[in-house]
Amino acid sequence: MFSGIIEEFATVVAIKKDRENIDFTLKCSFVDELSIDQSVAHNGVCLTVIAIKDGTYTVTAMKETLDRTNLGLLKVGDKVNVERSMLMNGRLDGHIVQGHVDETATCIAMADADGSTYFTFEYPENREMAKKGYFTVDKGSVTVNGVSLTVCNPTSNTFQVAIIPYTFEHTNFCDIKVGTVVNLEFDILGKYIARLQSL
Repeated sequence: MFSGIIEEFATVVAIKKDRENIDFTLKCSFVDELSIDQSVAHNGVCLTVIAIKDGTYTVTAMKETLDRTNLGLLKVGDKVNVERSMLMNGRLDGHIVQGHVDETATCIAMADADGSTYFTFEYPENREMAKKGYFTVDKGSVTVNGVSLTVCNPTSNTFQVAIIPYTFEHTNFCDIKVGTVVNLEFDILGKYIARLQSL
């Protein structure tokens, strides 16, 4: 489990395709603290560390993950938001994040908010998925590329988030522009409520 509070961004240093899987090798400041089999969220996707060597670590994404997320779009040199799994004695500063990305969205607008920036994201409108809790609500939580954020101005298939300068500088929001594809994880509490209402 994660909180959506990004520790830093890692840099992709190598990409290797292995049949339907892709191995991503990355570099970040806490590589020496990692261990094999450890879970780390990458743009909100929980992946397992399979190798550590020469100040880098490697994780594998399978076809299902590549089809559902933006990881298949990564290139060498790209920044990836990373977060290690929560410690049970820690504070939940963001919200409950599983590391299971639901789908992708596309940035369709950016606007100045007098020091911060409003980003607007659009995802496919799907009534059946919405009935299962795949939607956003005003002042609710959503995870964008692994970042825990508060929703503004939601519609049936769009929402805005306000990004303060610190978040912009310390996550890969600094690289997001109109047309960028991001990972979404909708609030797990909303999914459970939607499921209970369908019984």
